[in-house]
Order: sequence, then structure tokens, then C-alpha cells
Amino acid sequence: MDVDEILTGLYSEAGRQDPYPWYAALHRHGPVSAVPARAEHSTVSAVAVGYDLVDQVLRDPGWYKGMPPGWQEQEILRTFLTSMMFVNPPDHTRMRAVFARTFTPRRLSALEPVIVRVVDAMLDRMADAGAGGAEVDFVADFAYPVPALVMAEFIGLPEADLAWYRQRVDWIDEYMDVAGKTPERLARANRAAEELRDYYRDLIAQRRRRPGEDLISGLVEALDGGGVELTEDELISNLIVLFNASFVTTVYMFSNGLPLLLAHPDTVAALPGDDALARGCVDEVLRMASPVHFLARSAPRDTELAGVPVARDENVLLLIGGANRDPARFPDPDRFDPRRDGPPSLAFGVGLHFCLGSAVSRLEGRLALPRLFARFPGLAVTQEPTYSGSLFLRGIDKLFVATGS
Repeated sequence: MDVDEILTGLYSEAGRQDPYPWYAALHRHGPVSAVPARAEHSTVSAVAVGYDLVDQVLRDPGWYKGMPPGWQEQEILRTFLTSMMFVNPPDHTRMRAVFARTFTPRRLSALEPVIVRVVDAMLDRMADAGAGGAEVDFVADFAYPVPALVMAEFIGLPEADLAWYRQRVDWIDEYMDVAGKTPERLARANRAAEELRDYYRDLIAQRRRRPGEDLISGLVEALDGGGVELTEDELISNLIVLFNASFVTTVYMFSNGLPLLLAHPDTVAALPGDDALARGCVDEVLRMASPVHFLARSAPRDTELAGVPVARDENVLLLIGGANRDPARFPDPDRFDPRRDGPPSLAFGVGLHFCLGSAVSRLEGRLALPRLFARFPGLAVTQEPTYSGSLFLRGIDKLFVATGS
């Protein structure tokens, strides 16, 4: 099978449901493969699946994020491309410095009791919903509300707004997928971005009048105190992207991880009370079932990647989900092993654009998983999971379980 056939299979509905056989096929071609110019997928000149090569490109600040043509005309693209997740240095450096000043260890440690409180409340909800052997949607009753409520409290969003907010997150995520660039999805994503910008403007005005301990209050204080190189519009773009990225990836960390964990009952039984094992389980879930499956970078100059020529400004597709199962770096890569030695997964990226919210996501997983299995040692999946159908953000959207209580 040639590279174009593999990419065609990967981008198909079946490939988005289960991309791992296609990643394995790409590994057999080497760490990076040229994409023929005639191919349907010729918007990229090469596709990289090797862990070391993907890590190398992500760490090299010269490889940049290209701007799609006409991006200024679309509200969703203007929002993305004026946030630190998508801009290049020096703007990226300037923006990230502002958030690093407020994304402090003190704020992170203050989240621990918040996470425990939210997790316990959602476990109570699962127990009520699953009474008498009734099926429970693990995503609706746990995987979604835990990170949504935690991030809402951390950032400073009212809990009552979360249902409204989720619809707009879904519209944006639909557009982000490889198959999402339809006029209808673009229109919904533009509407979502416009409405979220108005929403954050109101919240910022409220925090100016009545500051609190949340992230928005800290950022507004830094902005209004002077000496901060960030406009209010840039602040809003970053808040939209930060919440989406930190929240959706954690939802999928939980929902993708549950079937993996339940397939290893000895691990599940040992999780309560074993913090080192909990950390290992979070890391291994992120490696084997990464929520984000690909990124793209543009070449800063004419170069070669493992012998594959890439011209200046051409795009390379970096398959995070495939790199995390590189047999050259992870022996027996399809085996779940929470005590595995080896390099860290690339689930949150590396280098300049390493995910700022990764510490929050890992903390949620480390605290939540032992409490989940301590409360429901007989937890079991009762139906086949329903995946999102997206390859960019790949995750389980519906997962019915019996709590065994």
C-alpha cells in the first residue's frame, strides 16, 4: 500500500473510527513519507509518524504554523490565529509570558480540592443514575462535567453557562477536523467564535468591577496594571482557545481511557491508594489514546527530514497519535503498560506550543481515576463506544456503563 492509499484510508470514516492500523502501515514506510503532488492529500508535502522526528520538528522554533489564505475574513480563524496556540514567535513568546505569570503553581495547587469536590459530586450523580442496574452514559455523567466544571471554576466561567458554552465548543471542534471544512461547519464555527467573543467581553467587564481569584481576574489585573503586551482582543482569543483545548482533551482522556483501563482489571483494582500507578495510567492513556492526533508545521527553509525533501513553506503533517505508538520508541506499542519506561508521550506537544493546560489535565486524571474505581470497583462497559468521528480530536462521545452498585 502506498502513502496516498494509506492517507485515503486514514481520512475515511473507518479510519477516523480506528486510525491505528493506518499508523502502523505508515511506520512500515519509515519515520516520514513524501506525499505525491498528484495525491488527494497534496496540501501537505510529507507525513511524519516517527516519534523522534515529530519530536524534533515540534521542538525546532523555526518550523512555523502557516496561515491559511483568507484567514482574516473568518471569525473562527481570526480567533485561532491571534492566540498563542497558533501564532509564531515573537507574538507567541509575548502572549505566553502573560499567561505564565497567572498560570501559577499556587493556582494549580488550589485546584486539588476543587477537583476532588467535583469528582465526588459526579460520582454521586453516577450512583443515582445507575441505581438498580440502569445504564449510565459515562461521558455525560462524568467525563464531560468533571473537566468542564473544574476549568470553569479555574478560568472563572459561571456553571450555569456551561450547557450554552458546550454547543459552541462542539461547533468549533466539528470545523477543526480534517473532514470539517464545509461551508455549513464554517458558518457554525464563525457564529460560535462571534458569540464567545461577546461572552468573554462581558465577563472581563464583570471582573473589572468585581475581581475574584480566578484566571480571568488575574489576567485582567495584569492587563490593566500596565507593562503587559497583550490586547483585550488577544486575551479573548486566548481564553477561547485555552478553555476549548484544556477541557475537550480531558473529556477524551477520561472517555478514551476507561475501556483501556477496564481491560486490565488488576491495574484497576490496584489504582485506589497508589499515586504512582495513577500517574502511570494517565500517561499511558494519553500515549495510547491521544485526544489530539495531528498537528501541522511549515518548513522554514528547503530541508530534508530523514531523507525526504521538504521545500521552504511546504507543510508537513505530524501524526501525534502515530508517533505515540512508534515501535522504535515504545516496544510492543499496542500493549497497555502503566509502568512502561521510555520517553513521554507527545499528547500535549513539546517545545514552544506545549499545552499550557496539560498540568491541569494530568492532575484531574491522577485524582479522579482512583476515586472512580474505589467507588465503582464493578464498573463495566455495556455497549460499544460511540466515537466522535473526528481525527483531529479523536474521542468517545458516548460510553454506556453499569456501575455495579
